[in-house]
Amino acid sequence: MKNPMVKINITALLLFFASMLNAQQITCSPEDKSLFETKIVDLEKTKGTNLGDTISLVGQSFLGTPYVEKTLEVGDTETLVVNFGGLDCTTFVENVLAFSLMLQNQQREFENFTNYLETVRYRNGDLNGYPSRLHYFTEWIRNNEKKGLVKDITAELGGVELEKPINFMGTHRNLYPFLASDANFEAMLVVEKEIAKEKLCYLPQDHIESKEHLIKSGDILALATSIKGLDVTHTGIAIHQPDGRLHLLHASSKNGEVEISELPLADYLKNIKSNIGIIVARPVLKAL
Repeated sequence: MKNPMVKINITALLLFFASMLNAQQITCSPEDKSLFETKIVDLEKTKGTNLGDTISLVGQSFLGTPYVEKTLEVGDTETLVVNFGGLDCTTFVENVLAFSLMLQNQQREFENFTNYLETVRYRNGDLNGYPSRLHYFTEWIRNNEKKGLVKDITAELGGVELEKPINFMGTHRNLYPFLASDANFEAMLVVEKEIAKEKLCYLPQDHIESKEHLIKSGDILALATSIKGLDVTHTGIAIHQPDGRLHLLHASSKNGEVEISELPLADYLKNIKSNIGIIVARPVLKAL
């Protein structure tokens, strides 16, 4: 006679190993899991009427969060890092977008959040090692546009095209610990060759003030640069302020925390020597 408990135990064991396999793909401390639970409860009370408003509100909920570099460079293999205690400019944008899409789609589970985070952070939404992460923000925008999550509106605003080799990681291998692996390094060289096939479209710095009324709060902004081999140096979220001007909501390395720029965006950029303008991507509501 077959023992039904054997079947139950085997099933439980398979489920345990499946959960362990999934857990190995995510790096998240108990503190960050607790912060997620607290934040989602608070954010559900402040959801905006549209995605742009929600992004603005979610972004402001992170005000004062410390700026921390390289929070994704954890361990020996690429995992989906969830870290709310310290953000750089890109992880700030990614976390805000993931939370906002959840809220607009009336979702609240941690699994919903990690699904969105993986989708926006990795090429075609699939975490498959370090090279699958969208390291260059122009590729981040293009790939998330293919996913239907954002729309690059830079050209519509009067953006101009620029042919520029994007190869900073390949020419500065020593700055990226994961590129010590020959396999990762060779894969990133292939990525850079693909990115080089696309022209960079940006709105010149001296055109921003006259176009800022066309940029909505909640739009994602990338700061295009003249630095050799790089596409952008910084990212953030557009936010209109009571002064009637467009400002930048961002994780600031200079001031060490998430903040809203004191100066309007057009004036703020004039103080960045290498800045040539901005790229603007408008988030689009989509359920996963």
